[in-house]
Amino acid sequence: MSDLELLTRICDLARDVAAREVMPRFLKVAGGRKHDGSTFTEADLASQVALVKGLPEIVNCPVLGEEMTTAEQLELLEENPDGLWIVDPIDGTTNFIHGLPYFAISIALMRQGRSALGVVYLPVLDECYYAAAGQGAWCNGEPLPLIAPDIQTGDGVAIVETKHLTGRLPNRVVTVAPFASLRNFGASTIDWCFLAAGRVDIMLHGSQKLWDYAAGALIAEEAGCQLATLNLDDYWADRVMARSAIAARTAALFGPWRDWVRLNR
Repeated sequence: MSDLELLTRICDLARDVAAREVMPRFLKVAGGRKHDGSTFTEADLASQVALVKGLPEIVNCPVLGEEMTTAEQLELLEENPDGLWIVDPIDGTTNFIHGLPYFAISIALMRQGRSALGVVYLPVLDECYYAAAGQGAWCNGEPLPLIAPDIQTGDGVAIVETKHLTGRLPNRVVTVAPFASLRNFGASTIDWCFLAAGRVDIMLHGSQKLWDYAAGALIAEEAGCQLATLNLDDYWADRVMARSAIAARTAALFGPWRDWVRLNR
């Protein structure tokens, strides 16, 4: 089966899980707290159970999910370098709990530390973003980016998550950063997809978990975006479980943005 055929099956599974396990619980369930302080709901757990069951039927690899323990996640990473599903059953759980429509199901197949296939499905918007390494990226059948405005960095829209930024950056990015407008949607996978679509121009995150970037970063890269981390120009070579991100939708925007971020750390 080709990568594009596999993507079709993954997209179908994401839509099905959203319809059966996620959307019937939207606006109807309360959230709890995990040991690390992050939120979860019964919808997260139900979605993960369905993905753990369905994904190995597409490609017979184990599944690493956000709602597993750290020990389980690290063991899966170590023992399955040749093929491992990475899922976030609901990215944007806080949004989900509060009735905000920005949440997604994220699925990636990783091989040798890099994402080979990626799917992010936004149920409320009914937008399915997907990509295969070296073969391109799409949203609901349309090639990405959907929008390609010709602008300079100073006129751009930035999506920035300041939570894990350190040093001078949290203050500098909201006072003197070289862009026109600032956004944050509260879901890392959506941030990547909106960058890939051209809805925002540049992006900065201080740290994302593996399931926050595994699908989204591939989709953005295959849409022509440029990626790095705070420390490395090779985005995929940085830490696996917690990785920062500097990104832009074009090479012309990326260079000045990356240099500004690193100079203002």
